Amino acid sequence: MLLVTGGAGFIGSHFVVSTLQETGEPIVNLDKLTYAGSLRNLAAVREDKHHTFVQGDICDRGLVASLLKKHRPRAIVHFAAESHVDRSIAGPAAFVQTNVVGTFSLLEEARSCNEKIRFLHVSTDEVYGSLGPADAAFTETTPYAPNSPYAASKAASDHMVRAYHHTYGLDTVTTNCSNNYGPYQYPEKLIPLMISTALAGKPLPVYGDGRNVRDWLYVRDHCDAVRLVLERGRSGETYNIGGAGERANIDVVRTICAILDELAPRKAGSYAELISFVRDRPGHDRRYAMNSNKISRELGWRARESFESGLRKTVRWYVDNRGWAAAA
Repeated sequence: MLLVTGGAGFIGSHFVVSTLQETGEPIVNLDKLTYAGSLRNLAAVREDKHHTFVQGDICDRGLVASLLKKHRPRAIVHFAAESHVDRSIAGPAAFVQTNVVGTFSLLEEARSCNEKIRFLHVSTDEVYGSLGPADAAFTETTPYAPNSPYAASKAASDHMVRAYHHTYGLDTVTTNCSNNYGPYQYPEKLIPLMISTALAGKPLPVYGDGRNVRDWLYVRDHCDAVRLVLERGRSGETYNIGGAGERANIDVVRTICAILDELAPRKAGSYAELISFVRDRPGHDRRYAMNSNKISRELGWRARESFESGLRKTVRWYVDNRGWAAAA
């Protein structure tokens, strides 16, 4: 039995669905159902008797304690988070509450319960700050240097997880992933935003000069990696998960436009004509890149999807499911 937090969100729902389909292990899914979480993401397991959905807040320690007592999960897989940088700049309080206080609440209940439990904390590459164009990729020993309220809140939660392992002996593992993409992603993030906006025939806003670089990871590859870390990761360790898909934002947008030109051509010309450069956001990190050698060496994980294959699958899904994005 697993307790999964944030299991109606983008990455969490993919983890819940793929884990149930591949292992059949029962899952209690705790999600607050904020704007980015939806039961529509879990349609594939709606009738699965091994899936129990609970709407609730990870900061509600009484609720968390009751779930641990009732279901006695062997592990907590913690996806629940506020995750959008732009929103963290406009309103950081929610990020501190969910990402820091929420993680603290889960850790406290995990160490207080009578059962031995593993705590897997899902985090981000943004805790490491920004790389220069000639710098190597982030490793698990790269010093933390968060540059946005979102990144700072995740860095704080990472440190809390580490502290609970070293201070209280809690069995913890942490994963830091690069930018995820794939079906069911809320259309505020770059890839689904560009796809849905292009299909609507609206200008495609690209921050600054568009040369900010991100490492892209297909969501199902990420879920495979998380399952490996859950089962075989060494207690107290951190594992970086990257997709070996470094791309400048403008190149990502142009590739999306080219795929859309093929799959859903517009009468007025190429989708690339809709690209519009806009004022850069504050504190915009220039480059992220992940070194995944540790998880590959120790656990044998490799990303199955290249950026090209994963992006094509993603664009195809949004073209075929335009109603989902419109209702999000």
